[in-house]
Amino acid sequence: MAAEASGSELISVVSLLGAAVVAVPLFKRLGLGSVLGYLAAGLAIGPFGLGWFSNAQTILHVAELGVVMFLFVIGLEMRPSHLWSLRRAIFGLGSLQVVVCGALLTLVGVAFGFSWPVSFISAMGFVLTSTAIVMQLLGERGDIAAPRGQKIVAILLLEDMLIVPLLALVAFMSPDAGAIAAEGSRWLSVGVAIGAVALLVAAGIWLLNPLFRVLAAANAREVMTAAALLVVLGSALLMQLGGLSMAMGAFLAGVLLSESTFRHQLEADIEPFRGLLLGLFFLAVGMSLDLTVVARNWHLIVAGVLSLMVVKALCIYAVARFARSSHADALDRAVLMAQGGEFAFVLFAAALAGRVIDPVVNANMTAIVVLSMALTPLVVLVHRRLAPPVAPSAEGAEAPENLTGSVLIIGFGRVGQIVSQHLLLLGAEITLIDRNAQLSRVAEEFGFKVYFGDGTRMDVLHAAGAHHARAIVVCIDDKEATTRIVEHLKAECLQARVIVRSRDREHALALARLGADVHVRETFESAMVMGREASLALGVEPEAADAIAADVRRRDDERMALELVGGVDAGLPMLVGNLRPHGHATAMSASRDQDPA
Repeated sequence: MAAEASGSELISVVSLLGAAVVAVPLFKRLGLGSVLGYLAAGLAIGPFGLGWFSNAQTILHVAELGVVMFLFVIGLEMRPSHLWSLRRAIFGLGSLQVVVCGALLTLVGVAFGFSWPVSFISAMGFVLTSTAIVMQLLGERGDIAAPRGQKIVAILLLEDMLIVPLLALVAFMSPDAGAIAAEGSRWLSVGVAIGAVALLVAAGIWLLNPLFRVLAAANAREVMTAAALLVVLGSALLMQLGGLSMAMGAFLAGVLLSESTFRHQLEADIEPFRGLLLGLFFLAVGMSLDLTVVARNWHLIVAGVLSLMVVKALCIYAVARFARSSHADALDRAVLMAQGGEFAFVLFAAALAGRVIDPVVNANMTAIVVLSMALTPLVVLVHRRLAPPVAPSAEGAEAPENLTGSVLIIGFGRVGQIVSQHLLLLGAEITLIDRNAQLSRVAEEFGFKVYFGDGTRMDVLHAAGAHHARAIVVCIDDKEATTRIVEHLKAECLQARVIVRSRDREHALALARLGADVHVRETFESAMVMGREASLALGVEPEAADAIAADVRRRDDERMALELVGGVDAGLPMLVGNLRPHGHATAMSASRDQDPA
C-alpha cells in the first residue's frame, strides 16, 4: 500500500513537471510568455481539465513559497538606504493608488447590486495586485531595476503590507466582532505582530551574518544551501505566526542581508527553488479556475472581470499621471497591475469564515480574480505589440545646461568610468554625460555627477560644454552613434582633441577619415596585453616581450596607414610577420574577413 501511495505521488510530480516542460516552451515560442504557459498547463491538468488533480488549493498553499522566495531575492537587491529612498513611492504613491482604486471598485460592486460591506471586501481583494505575475513579467523584460519598475515594486510592497490591516478590518466587520473585541484579542494580535517584526530585525542584524561566516568556514556547500532555505522559510514562518504576510517576512530578511558579503551566494542558492516553486504557483492558479462556477454565472463573471480590470487600470493611469509619470509609463503600469492577486484568496477566505461574504460571492470573486490573473499576460502582450517604442525615461535625471570643463566624456559605461579615473587623479575638470538615465542616478551614489544627455545631438553637446573643452572622449559602444558624434565635433568643436572608442578596424578607419585625433579599438589594447603575457608565460624576457609588442603595434600602424591613404586592404600578412624572439618560426594563415579587432 505504501508503495502504491508513493507511486501515485510520483505520478503527480511527473505530471506537474511534464505539463510545465511542454507548455512553457511552447507558449514562449508563440510569444505569449511563460506565465500564460503555466496558467494554461494548470488549467489543462486541473480538476476542470483532464482531472489529473482534484485539490488545487493544497498545491497552491505549497506553491506560495515560490512567491515568498521571489520576494526574498528582491529584498536582497534592496539595500536599506535604497528602500528608504523609495519611501515616498511606497507610502505616498502606493497609498494614493490603493485609496482611489478601492473607492471606485467599491462603487462598481454597489452598481452590480451588492451591499456596501460585500462590495468593499470584493474591491479591496481586487486592489491587491498579483505580486508573482507582475514581478515575473518585470523580470522577463529586465525592468525591475528601472525607475518605472522600482515604482511598481514599491506599490506592490505597500499592497503586501495592506493584507494585515485588511484582515483586522474583516474581523471588525464580522457579526462576531463584539465577542472578539470583548476578549481584547485585537491588541494582543497587534503586539504579537510587532514582536515578530522586532525579533526578525534583531536576528537579521546580530545573528545571520555570524551564522553564515561559521557555515562558510565549514566549507560545506549543501549546508549553505540549507541555511539559505532556513532563513527564507524561517522568516516567513515567523511572520505567519505573528499574523503577518509570509512574503513580507521573506522580503524583510532579504533586505537585512542585502549588504552582507554572502548576498550573491544566497541568491544563487535560492534561485533554483524560487523558479520551480513560482512556476508551481502559476500552475496551481490555473488549476483553481472553477469552470463550473464560470459556466453557471458567466454573465456576472465576465462583466465583473472586464469592469473591475478596466476601472482599476483607469485609476492606476490617473494616479500615475497625477504623480507626474509619463503617458507611456502610466499606461504600462496600468496594464501590468490591472488584476487581482494571490492575497485576494486569503482575504476572501477570512471574510467567508467571518460571515462577511457568502460562499456564492466567494466562488464568483475567486473566479474573477483568477481570470484577471490569466488575462494579464495576454493584455501585456497586446499592449507591447500595439504601443509605440518607449524612449528612455529621463525622470529624476539632470540634463546638462551651460556647463564648462576641460574634458567632456560622452558615455559613462565600463570604458568611460576607467577613463575618468585618470583625469580625476590629475585634478582635471570633467563633465560626464550619458543617455542612460538610470546610470545617471546610480552614479551619484558613488560621488559622480553624470548628466543625462544624448551625445548625438549638437544642442546637448553645446550645453555640456563641448565648445569649451580641451578634450572630448567618446566612450559609447554604439558604432553609428559614435560616428555621428565625431562628425558633429569635427565640424563645430575644432578646439578640442577628439579621442574615440572604436568597435573594430573598419570602424577605426571610418573615424580616422572623419578626422578623429585618436581612435582606440576596444579589443586591440586588451589583446596586446594578453599577447605580452602569453609571451612571458613561454619564458620570453620582459624586454623581448616588449619588443615583440612594439613590432606588432608598428605593423598594425603601417597597415592602418596604407588602408587609410590608399584605400587598400593590406590583409593580415602585413600584420602577422615572422616573429622569432627565440629563433622559433610560427606559420599562420587567415582569411581576409577574419580581420583583427
